[in-house]
Amino acid sequence: MNRNIVAILRGLQPSEAVDMAGALIECGISKIEVPLNSPQPFDSIERMARAFGKDTLIGAGTVLTIADVKRVADVGGALVVSPDCNPEIISATKAAGMLSFPGVMTPTECFLALRSGADGLKLFPGSLIGPDGVKAIRAVLPKGTQVLAVGGAGPENFASWKSAGVDGFGIGSALYKPDLTVAQVRQRAKAIVSAYDEAFNP
Repeated sequence: MNRNIVAILRGLQPSEAVDMAGALIECGISKIEVPLNSPQPFDSIERMARAFGKDTLIGAGTVLTIADVKRVADVGGALVVSPDCNPEIISATKAAGMLSFPGVMTPTECFLALRSGADGLKLFPGSLIGPDGVKAIRAVLPKGTQVLAVGGAGPENFASWKSAGVDGFGIGSALYKPDLTVAQVRQRAKAIVSAYDEAFNP
């Protein structure tokens, strides 16, 4: 099953990247984002892309410059996620052959992102928009638009977000924190996957 869960590994160390990615993939999470404000993020992305690139979607989050977009592509990344909607970043991402998921909150930002070529939308912070806000925005978005809720989405409320119209989630601290072991992350990943499957494939 191709679950629409993006694991956000903020603070990941390159030395643990392959083991963490392996644990997530084993649990059924095959989309992984390393925010660029993590230690040596391009090293982590490169290691994971080399080890699992064919079977996973590995990329970067908190991407704010065109230079960083190019570096993500150079190390084998395939996904660029940003906290904001910057048409230049979206265009550079698409030109490099990668998927673009910019951060948006308002309908104006949503449509700007889509017109700029984004593959999907990262509703951020989801806790401020909420399921009710998603319902209102979803009503005017083009049919088939991929919408991920990030920030405020977790196993306890996946069903509410699903009923509001989201297609998936970006999960950060509920899944990974720098002080957690691989075994602890695996345990969290199993719980998240179970809740996702219950909400999306009851």
